[in-house]
Amino acid sequence: MNEASIPSERYQQGMATRRAVLGHDHVDRAEAGSTAFDKPFQDLITEAAWGHVWSRPAFTKRERSIVTIALLAALGQDDEIAMHVRATANTGASREDVCEALLHVAIYAGVPAANHAIKIAKQVFEQMDAEKTA
Repeated sequence: MNEASIPSERYQQGMATRRAVLGHDHVDRAEAGSTAFDKPFQDLITEAAWGHVWSRPAFTKRERSIVTIALLAALGQDDEIAMHVRATANTGASREDVCEALLHVAIYAGVPAANHAIKIAKQVFEQMDAEKTA
């Protein structure tokens, strides 16, 4: 999408969902940091991931959050794991949900992947707790 084009309905839905899940601050930082080089990528994930997948009605945001964390852990996507664990504050996925998802990862994708993801999740939850008390 270029500056002259009007955002599609799917893009607009994607941006609303992206903001609901990740929070305005995160999305604003991503948008502000985008350049001509990565703007097409930002548009792609907004429309495809957030507009096509995350906005579908069959799963709740909580369910999508759990599935996403498990997949990211299985793939070893550390930065994305942290981002989506933080997003549980907006999706309704509980810490127990994250723990259960990572137990599945241990069995189906390997103990090292789950172990590392658990370490990341614990750090993020500790940060979130500290932010609440600050």
